[in-house]
Formats: sequence, C-alpha cells, structure tokens
Amino acid sequence: MYRKSIQTDEAPAAIGPYSQAISTGETIYLSGQIPIDPATGQLISDDFEVQAHQVLKNLAAVARASGGSLADVVKLTVYLIDLGNFQILNAAFADHFDEPYPARSTIQVSALPLGAQVEIDAILVLPT
Repeated sequence: MYRKSIQTDEAPAAIGPYSQAISTGETIYLSGQIPIDPATGQLISDDFEVQAHQVLKNLAAVARASGGSLADVVKLTVYLIDLGNFQILNAAFADHFDEPYPARSTIQVSALPLGAQVEIDAILVLPT
C-alpha cells in the first residue's frame, strides 16, 4: 500500500512518534490537532473558543500541505473534555466549513495532551 507522510511547519510538530498526516493517494488521514501555536509549540489559551479556532487553523495548515483544504474534509472526530462546549464548537465549525458539512463524531474524554480542551482529527478526500 502507498503511504506518504505529510509535514508542515505551519502546524505544530508532532508531540510523539506519528505523522501530522498520511496520504494514501486521494485519501488523507490527518492526525489529531490540539490548540498549539505552531510558532511557539505552546497551548495558546485557556478559552475554549480560542482553542477550537486554533485547532481548525492547524488542521487547515496540514490540509494545505497535503494539497487540499478544509473543503475536502469528509469526516471529523472531535474530542472534548466538556460537552458543555458543544454549541461553541458548532459556531467555530460554521466559521470554517461550508455545506455540505463533513460527517462528524463528538466524544467527551477525561483529558487531552498538554491540558487542551479540544482535539480534532480529520479525513480528507482530494478531488481527482
């Protein structure tokens, strides 16, 4: 099977032994992003809304590095430490995605790396 690692300095470096994304041709699997500022490597804020937008910016940077964009996202998995932030998350998604919106699962978890409040991974399918 064809697999190519995708890496960009416009998104945070991996904090473990994984790739920012893997291409298998037209399908790109983006690793989970948390709200890290790529320039500093630090969590950007304690504010959930700010964190959600940063995560989506980080995903967009990896999508661009793969030759795509957030418009090519077909599936998202969202991990929240508090489902009470669900409506704020929806508002952030409305700022970054257009219809038809990607499929999405949202899961509450007890903790995320570096104390983040949100992590999102994605699957893109590039146009042929």
